[in-house]
Amino acid sequence: MTTYTHKTAALALSAVTAAALTAAFAPHAEAAQVRSGQAGTPALVWRSCAQSGGPAGQECAALSVPLDYAAPSGRKVSLAVSRIRSEDPGRRRGTLVVLPGGPGGSGVQRLTQKGAALGRELAGGYDLVAFDPRGVGASTTASCALDPQDRRLVTLRNWPLTPQEGGFAANVARAERQAAACAANGGELLRSFTTANQARDLDRLREALGERKLSAWGTSYGTYVAAVYAQKFPQRTDRVVLDSTGDPDPARVERGWLANMSPAADERFPDFAAWAADPARAAEGLRVGEHPDDVRPLFLALAERLDRAPRPSTTEGVPLTGNLLRQAMQNALYADAAFPGLARLIGQAQDPAATPVLPPELAQPLRDEDAALALAVVCNDVKWPTDVASYERSSAADRAAHPLTAGMPASIPACAFWKDAPTEEPTRITGAGPSNILMVQNLRDPATPYFGALRMRAALGDRARLVSVDHGGHGVYLGNGNACGDRAVTEFLTTGHRPARDAYCGAPE
Repeated sequence: MTTYTHKTAALALSAVTAAALTAAFAPHAEAAQVRSGQAGTPALVWRSCAQSGGPAGQECAALSVPLDYAAPSGRKVSLAVSRIRSEDPGRRRGTLVVLPGGPGGSGVQRLTQKGAALGRELAGGYDLVAFDPRGVGASTTASCALDPQDRRLVTLRNWPLTPQEGGFAANVARAERQAAACAANGGELLRSFTTANQARDLDRLREALGERKLSAWGTSYGTYVAAVYAQKFPQRTDRVVLDSTGDPDPARVERGWLANMSPAADERFPDFAAWAADPARAAEGLRVGEHPDDVRPLFLALAERLDRAPRPSTTEGVPLTGNLLRQAMQNALYADAAFPGLARLIGQAQDPAATPVLPPELAQPLRDEDAALALAVVCNDVKWPTDVASYERSSAADRAAHPLTAGMPASIPACAFWKDAPTEEPTRITGAGPSNILMVQNLRDPATPYFGALRMRAALGDRARLVSVDHGGHGVYLGNGNACGDRAVTEFLTTGHRPARDAYCGAPE
């Protein structure tokens, strides 16, 4: 889940992409199509915004929503919205909203990436719509004015520092700085960045689209948004897909998602180890060990060696540390396609004659607005413990039990020093509501592990069915090549048919 538990790319839009999105939503004089929403909801003014390499016919608009739904006539926030209309009105059954991961993922960007494939798969059954949540992309954003070093992915996750880096005291100081900067600079806009408000914004979008109900495909953090929406507005949901789901425990939510990443990495790493020990890797210069069992101890020893003696990298001023290697590992576990990059970095770190090349998401700090959003939702949604000593104990225990993640999932976050308490309790997900939810889940997911998804399945009761996929990585539908899993989702969205009971998709032969 992309908290800071989702793919880095979901948080860090490139300058080129950000500029393109901003231009897409800027006012233009050319003719625009207007579709009126329900009374009291501003109409959406659509204009073409097709991107190079993206779906033809993609349109963009801006939606005004209340900053505070308790004061609906007060200050407004602008949301960037995009759609790809069905080319077959006779088959169109409604609107499918694509909800990205995060917090921090751009729905507009995800629709640009997935819209063409999704449109082909659903054969004109839906208008495809997405939006950038408040704080993201071309929507209204806020800033914490964080120092660049405090908005790197490895520092937002606050990986435990070595004694020579200042140890736990330095982690505490960093978390305090981040919280203080957000309190000083974020204001009421930053405080409005919550999952509950994103669900309300989604319902405002439904009104603006003139739809009685919405279907949704949520991935990672987007599954939680979809589940909260279905809980708050059950009769306004049509067909809902939860793809790669986290534990919905209302006492913890984001806290629990982060903590779950330690055992999740343990479950997923063997997939990388088997790949990296395959003799076929030798010809590619990517073989890490002769046997799968060699890879984990080699990786752990290398990370510890880099803790003591970081290696200069090709990025000036950013050496390859043990924690950067661990973060690269965690990122790579999201998809098999990222395994070569991790193996290459391991090889460079072992070779005294090589200069390691850091992945772009680790070489540069996040955009300040992206870092602010990632911190804000995580800290605004749920109350975090404030006892500093308990974090030190928990992180040390977690590191001993799960050395791959080195205590990071239990490390002290900015949320421990957050200045504003949550404005409302997290939504409790229950079995009350229509039985119209399909869950699809990889068995070895490094971000939203299977055991957490089972807790969402139990909470939803007969409202849901679960399709379990024997695959590793984060994201199932149109993402991992498992035809059985893809078929189950497509059939549900196009026909409404779900398995009579929870189902299983084996690994492709």
